[in-house]
Amino acid sequence: MHMLLKVGELARRTGLTVRTLHHYDEIGLLAPSGRSEAGYRLYSQADVQRLHGIQTMRQMGLALSDIGDLLVGEGMAPERIIGQQIRALDQQITQATELRARLTMLRDGLMAGAEPDMGNWLEALALMTTYGKYFSAAELKLIFTNWNLIEADWLVIKDLVRSAMDRQQPPDSPEVQALAYRWMALMLHWMRGDLDLLDRWGHMFRTEPSTQGRNHAPPGDMIEFVETAIKMRMALLDKYLTRDDLRRLGHVPYTQWEQLEQDVQRLLADGAPSSHPEAVAAALRWDALFGQLTGHDPVLREKLLTASAQEPLLRAGSPLSQAVRNYLLEVLAQAAPAEQASGLPKKR
Repeated sequence: MHMLLKVGELARRTGLTVRTLHHYDEIGLLAPSGRSEAGYRLYSQADVQRLHGIQTMRQMGLALSDIGDLLVGEGMAPERIIGQQIRALDQQITQATELRARLTMLRDGLMAGAEPDMGNWLEALALMTTYGKYFSAAELKLIFTNWNLIEADWLVIKDLVRSAMDRQQPPDSPEVQALAYRWMALMLHWMRGDLDLLDRWGHMFRTEPSTQGRNHAPPGDMIEFVETAIKMRMALLDKYLTRDDLRRLGHVPYTQWEQLEQDVQRLLADGAPSSHPEAVAAALRWDALFGQLTGHDPVLREKLLTASAQEPLLRAGSPLSQAVRNYLLEVLAQAAPAEQASGLPKKR
């Protein structure tokens, strides 16, 4: 027997109001499939799927009268509803590109595996309502479109953070601080340096438990753990960098830092002197990565180097170990006569 929901339960589980659902019924946009003996509206899975289509287009600014026309035609089967909306909106509204990105995300999540039940549709509606409280459609498009930039690294760092948590590593340990550095760098890269967007994204996850742990999102305990470590770093960085400085930071993939670390560790193991050609080449790579990180801004570079030199906790979270940093600084000291010509970081 299929599950039926009363109007109050449907409103509660989707984040809508009973008044909105009554209005949809009155104008013929969403008529409930049945009534109880007492006369209460009863909504079926098909009704919930139709509501999903209505709310998707409503959030894009379409008039209710236009939405009714778009939903006429093929049945509201789960495998057709989102595709139907995409085809119609591609032809009829200028905002189709934004909506297509959101619908595609929902379709991929809902259509993977078995046919979704009412619970899946209710969850999708609730999430859409929640996201809509904090972000415009254009902002959501940027967030979801940019996800592929960090997804692979994100899945790796999530597992590393969970491992550190399981081993009860403290937030100020070098291991956790290094993970906090990587987490921060990925988030800034994901949001294209938009700190306001990042702040709102974090606020949403802290205050909306329904968003936690979904679609690779971190669970609540992981958010709390990482934010504790990040707050330690931010408290120190605030002494040296402004929000505008943070906004201008470029992204250096962690694999590039990791490769430099491995190459210099090999030079150290081989006892290569600081004048060795490979050592000089490694210093030049360090310089290039710094340039990428700071947008080749010498003032921002100096601020970062000063912060690192003055704050042990920031150094603990550096993607390069202290031994490697010391070696590279020694190389730079040996290369001092050529320093101005090459633009290498100054020895600190």
